[in-house]
Amino acid sequence: MKSRSPRSPLVGADSARTSEQRERALSSNEGWICGVDEAGRGPLAGPVLAAAVILDPSRPIPGLRDSKALSSSRREHLAGRIRQEALHWGIGEASVEEIDRLNILQASLLAMRRAVLSLPVVPTLARVDGNRAPDLPCSIELIVSGDALDAAISAASILAKTERDSRLLTLHQQHPQYRFDLHKGYPTAAHLELLRRHGPCEHHRISFRPVREAAEQGQAMRALSR
Repeated sequence: MKSRSPRSPLVGADSARTSEQRERALSSNEGWICGVDEAGRGPLAGPVLAAAVILDPSRPIPGLRDSKALSSSRREHLAGRIRQEALHWGIGEASVEEIDRLNILQASLLAMRRAVLSLPVVPTLARVDGNRAPDLPCSIELIVSGDALDAAISAASILAKTERDSRLLTLHQQHPQYRFDLHKGYPTAAHLELLRRHGPCEHHRISFRPVREAAEQGQAMRALSR
């Protein structure tokens, strides 16, 4: 799967679903119902990703649950099934620059909006994980801990998490000194130590205190060495 810009999100291949399946999903009188979730609010580096998924009610996917409760291999397996068997899916993101400019909450809501707008259909209802609603062109149902309660939100959680992990593996190849492959940007003890040692790179979120403090420490050390 190729990475695209936040304004050109990844979209599930509509050709994988037949018109009969789409009509069957709509025959429930509920219309298009998508699950929406994000991944990457807590890390110190990298974008925040979101996914929107419309599942096929005639093809339930066993094992869907909160992505944090799954092993990496299980998440990857389920992500493949979701891409193949969901009626529609889309990925949206907000960049590090947008996170620093807007704040992480607003950037997360923006990524969710982009994920929903990337779908080839306009949902009738979006079930969104959490208690804050993004700006969407459809009805919204907020579900706290929805990634553990609603299958479509669980599927969105899994797609967002696996896509973001893939992005951080790419960042690791570009900046191996930070070991993004191990912590995916989260503020682990190892990441904090490497951040203090090397200072932040352009993919770190300067609006987050540990990153800002590491940048200020580096500036102070450079000033003393002059």
